[in-house]
Amino acid sequence: MKILITSDWDFEAVNGVVTSMKNLKVELEKRGHEVRLLTLSMNRDSCIENNTYYIGSVSAERIYHRARIRTSPGKKVLKAVYQWGPDVVHSQCEFSTFFVAKKISKHLSIPLVHTYHTVYEDYVGYVLPYALNTGKKFVRFFSKWEANKCSTFIAPTKKVERLLRGYGIKGRIDVIPTGIDMSRFMVETSDEWRKNTLTKLGIPENNKILIYVGRLGKEKNISEVLSYVAKENRNDISFLIVGDGPYRKELEEEAEKLSLKAPKVVFAGMVDPKEVASWYTLGSVFINASTSETQGLTYIEALASSLPLLCRKDPALEDVLIEGYNGWQWEGEKDFISKLDAFLYSSEEERNNMKKNAKESSIQFSSTLFAEKAEKLYLELMEK
Repeated sequence: MKILITSDWDFEAVNGVVTSMKNLKVELEKRGHEVRLLTLSMNRDSCIENNTYYIGSVSAERIYHRARIRTSPGKKVLKAVYQWGPDVVHSQCEFSTFFVAKKISKHLSIPLVHTYHTVYEDYVGYVLPYALNTGKKFVRFFSKWEANKCSTFIAPTKKVERLLRGYGIKGRIDVIPTGIDMSRFMVETSDEWRKNTLTKLGIPENNKILIYVGRLGKEKNISEVLSYVAKENRNDISFLIVGDGPYRKELEEEAEKLSLKAPKVVFAGMVDPKEVASWYTLGSVFINASTSETQGLTYIEALASSLPLLCRKDPALEDVLIEGYNGWQWEGEKDFISKLDAFLYSSEEERNNMKKNAKESSIQFSSTLFAEKAEKLYLELMEK
C-alpha cells in the first residue's frame, strides 16, 4: 500500500500527535508499505524533500508553539502527490492540512481516515478567552462537518468516541489506541547518571519521586497537585515536573506562594526527547491531574517504564489504569493523599509488584499492534 499521512506538524515538533505519526510510519514501513508525509513548510515556500511534501505557511505561534497556517495552494506539491498515487490518506490534524487531505481523497477517489487527537473544547481559552461558549459550539460544528467528509474517524479511546457521538456525529468511528515504541522504554540507566542527575536537581538520592512528564499548560491541572503536595507532611518525597509550556511561569509562582521549593518541588524544564525514557526511571510513581487527554501517551510511556500511575479520575484511563493493580485514580484532596500514602507506606515487595504490573499492562499499547489495526482498517476501506 501507498499511505499518505497529512499533518500540520512536521516530525521535528515534540507532542503526542507527532509521536503517534512517527510510530505509525515506522511500523507500517516495517510491514512493507510505502509511507509519505504531507505537512506545512517552516516558510512560505512549498517543496518536496526526502519523500516529504511541504506546503508554504506562516507562523501561528501566538496560538500554539510551532503552530502554522497554510498560505500556499501547493499546486506543484499536489501534482506530485497525484503522480505518486497514494491508496489512502490518513489525516492527523483538523486544520490546514485537513483541507488538503480532503482534496487529495476526492481527486483520487481514495479513503480519507482522520485521527481525532485533541479535545479542542479544552483549548478554546487560548484562542477565544472571552467567548468560550461560542468557541465550543464552533468546535462541535466543525468536528461534525469534518466527520462527514471522512471514510472514518479514529478515536484513540472510548472517551473520545463518546465525545464525538455527543457532537452528533453519526458516521463511522473506529477506536484504535495510539501505540508507542516499547523498545525505547527498555533503558537501563547507570547509577552514576541517576546520582548525577538528582544532584543537579537538588533531590536527595533516597527520596520517593512523584514525576510528571509533559506540556505545562493550564488544562493539565498541575496546580491541583501542587496544592496537595503542599499538604503532604513527609520530607522524603519530591514532585519532579519535566517539561515546559505556556503555564510554567504561573506554576512556579504558585509553588513559591505555597512555599514549595527544591527538593519538595523541582521544575526540570524541557529535556532532550531522546533522553525522556531515562528521566522516567527517576520516578517512583507517575502523577497526572489532566482531564483533557484524548488518550495520554505519557500514561503509556510511564507504564512501559515500570511506573505505577496516580492520576485524576478520567474516562481516558478506562482501558489503561487498573485500580490497585498498576495504579490509582483520585477524586479530590483526601483521596489523593490517601492513595499516595498507600503507595509510599507499602512494602518494597508490594511496590515492586506494582512496577511489574505496570510494565506488563503497557504491552497492549505497542506501536506494532497499533500499525496492525491501522493496516486492517485501510484495507477494509479500500475494498469498500
